[in-house]
Amino acid sequence: MAIKHYLQVSDLTLDEYDYLMQRARIIKDRFKKYEPYHPLLDRTLVMVFEKNSTRTRLSFEAGMHQLGGAAIYLNTRDSQLGRGEPVEDAGQVMSRMCDIIMIRTFEQEMIEKFAANSRVPVINGLTNQHHPCQVFADVFTFIEHRGSIAGKKVAWIGDANNMLYSWMQAAKVFGFHLHISTPKGYDIDPACVTVEPEHYTVFDNPSDACVGVDAVNTDVWTSMGYEAENQARLKAFDGWIVDEAKMARANPEAIFMHCLPAHRGEEVSAGVIDGPQSVVWDEAENRLHVQKALLEYLVIGKVTN
Repeated sequence: MAIKHYLQVSDLTLDEYDYLMQRARIIKDRFKKYEPYHPLLDRTLVMVFEKNSTRTRLSFEAGMHQLGGAAIYLNTRDSQLGRGEPVEDAGQVMSRMCDIIMIRTFEQEMIEKFAANSRVPVINGLTNQHHPCQVFADVFTFIEHRGSIAGKKVAWIGDANNMLYSWMQAAKVFGFHLHISTPKGYDIDPACVTVEPEHYTVFDNPSDACVGVDAVNTDVWTSMGYEAENQARLKAFDGWIVDEAKMARANPEAIFMHCLPAHRGEEVSAGVIDGPQSVVWDEAENRLHVQKALLEYLVIGKVTN
């Protein structure tokens, strides 16, 4: 199979996602039954981190071991990348020594350059512009709880960040509609939008964005790399908390989603994230299962067992 990278949600087709969703369900079921499954025996994943991580590192490292392979952790502070080695050179060297690479970094341009010079598949573990693995897990989680997401409505309340841009691409791929509400000054960057306007609607009022939706989604107000803006963001985002009043405007069966970590009392109330509509812990766990399906697919292609 030709090398395929996963750098943003739109890199895979709906047919590929349908296959991967099926594989993730099978792999998750095996995990729950403690059934060994080692399709990536003697294969190696290299994980390159420029940003801190909990869920990304744990899910990829544990996932690769559970598939029978090995995972190697590299931090840019401890490697030649942190000393100015060209990204293109790093891509050439690392990809000669492993079977697949995951990178969690700042700029999308960096991971695009790396992938262009890699002999093996590259996965985006997070950049400032995209977080495809998280949104893949989120869509999988929605389907687990509510069935097909096609034709549904999902609200995004908060910052126009990497999660939002990945959700926008997912709306096009999976055929749902996205309601977006961001504070003034933190609006969508047109340069990051890759989908047509018919896939989303922008609302000035975050409560209005929640009306009639099937899921409400948010993220921290201050993402990694923007800590210096924290006080200004706390002021600007006042009123954008996902609380019980906003959830009450969604459909009665609507679920609440958050990629974590969460700040109770800021972007979400404790009553919502810890309440009966929240699926955040399933989202977190599902990173493991969908990424195992992704690793299997990118390394060895489609399987039938």
